[in-house]
Amino acid sequence: MFENLQDRLGSILNGLTGRGALSEADVSAALREVRRALLEADVALDVVRSFTDRVREKAVGAEILKSIKPGQMVVKIVHDELIEMLGGEGVGIDLHAAAPVVVMMVGLQGSGKTTTTAKIAHRLSTRDKKKVLMASLDTRRPAAQEQLRQLGAQANIDTLPVISGQSPTDIATRAVQAAKLGGHDVVILDTAGRTHIDEPLMAEMADIKKRSNPHEILLVADSLTGQDAVNLARSFDERVGITGLVLTRMDGDGRGGAALSMRAVTGKPIKLIGVGEKMSELEEFHPRRIADRILGMGDIVSLVERAAENIDAEKAAAMAAKMAKGKFDLDDLADQLRQMQKMGGMGGIMGMMPGMSGMKDKMAAAGLDDKLFGRQIAIIQSMTKAERANPDLLKHSRKKRIAAGSGTDAAAINKLLKMHRQMADMMKMMGGKGKGGMMKQMMGGLAGKMGLGGGMGGFGGGMPDLSNIDPRQLEALQKQAEAAGLGKPGGGMPGLGGLPGGMPGLGGAKLPGLGGGFPGLPGLPKKK
Repeated sequence: MFENLQDRLGSILNGLTGRGALSEADVSAALREVRRALLEADVALDVVRSFTDRVREKAVGAEILKSIKPGQMVVKIVHDELIEMLGGEGVGIDLHAAAPVVVMMVGLQGSGKTTTTAKIAHRLSTRDKKKVLMASLDTRRPAAQEQLRQLGAQANIDTLPVISGQSPTDIATRAVQAAKLGGHDVVILDTAGRTHIDEPLMAEMADIKKRSNPHEILLVADSLTGQDAVNLARSFDERVGITGLVLTRMDGDGRGGAALSMRAVTGKPIKLIGVGEKMSELEEFHPRRIADRILGMGDIVSLVERAAENIDAEKAAAMAAKMAKGKFDLDDLADQLRQMQKMGGMGGIMGMMPGMSGMKDKMAAAGLDDKLFGRQIAIIQSMTKAERANPDLLKHSRKKRIAAGSGTDAAAINKLLKMHRQMADMMKMMGGKGKGGMMKQMMGGLAGKMGLGGGMGGFGGGMPDLSNIDPRQLEALQKQAEAAGLGKPGGGMPGLGGLPGGMPGLGGAKLPGLGGGFPGLPGLPKKK
């Protein structure tokens, strides 16, 4: 979502950090570029103006211009003001009310209300262990009520039975009564939308609000619609009174202006963001983490949380035990690739690694996209059990059969086998004796500096079981990572010999995988 803005701001601020001293003219020139970058990203003009004025006010003080690292001080000011513009602290859905808590979903047609309703219900039932009832109040759109019923069946969430001929206000009343009788903690009302704002829509929303007395009114807005989404939020807030925003399609290639403007224009917090089509692809909106991503500082905390949600602790423990013996077969490699897919693929992981966001373009140019994972998994699945356990069996005739079965060619199979050999060799080194193995040393150094205690062993075979980490510990993790040099431009990764820019393998110690990068990532082509 923010890639263009990230590239523009990154190049502007990198120009400042490279200088020994800054003049007011330097700061003004940089802020002119920042203003242009934000306007190009479709951020509202008044928001851009107030943002640059606040940054200028803080950045032209003598204290900054004469400080030891003035460029980095300006980056910090821009970072802090971005967080302020996005809303300071993250705000989640408020469930502190008498059960059943009524959550009303509003928005235009096509913004993703029904899907988002199901995603929120799934999140509340799986993460917060709440009993949720969903009700569709959309009597106009064909099959809208059936769509919600099917989504409820998929996610194992209760939905209100449909009675034809009822008005939206009657359905709302019946939903609240059914939730009380059924002992539900939360009832989510999925209201009707229109292609544009009109008086009948607003009157209907006001009637539903009066009848159901919702504790939360969440406006669902498509983040790809730019400034229209900001005007929409203003209109709904004036007529219905919203308590928060949910932005959908944050995984798209929009410029991100709506997300940056909405909080500043409406004063309402962005509570959740949709980052994909799956039920689980809904995240809380954390202004600090979004600001970190925009400025290329990575997002360690979200990466750890995503790992904790998606990685099977038992599989990770089994992998760690195999690694300790130096064993690593093609089934293990397939598990690695699937885990990376679950965590958002190559791009998703790289975007959250400090200093690694610039690697995405290089990897895409080298043909290393997430489709590659799918092809490699297809190759492994086309092998027999014996072949996966013992790749040495793979001679020409077998490779020919596997290529036909996976829709690839012998060259792709050879690349996969070469990558597996490199990784298997690395696993032997990591599980080797002497000072507890190389992996334990590397990850122990990283874990120690990030305050995770000893041993993040088994990182190459999947992250450790992080589900037991205290949430407050997670919130402190980003600051600890920055203090350890993980979030700073040009900072190395502790435990990896302080490699430049936080990019292991680029001019540093060679690890198989990224042509000298992380183990477990398909190899980049070598320099000729």
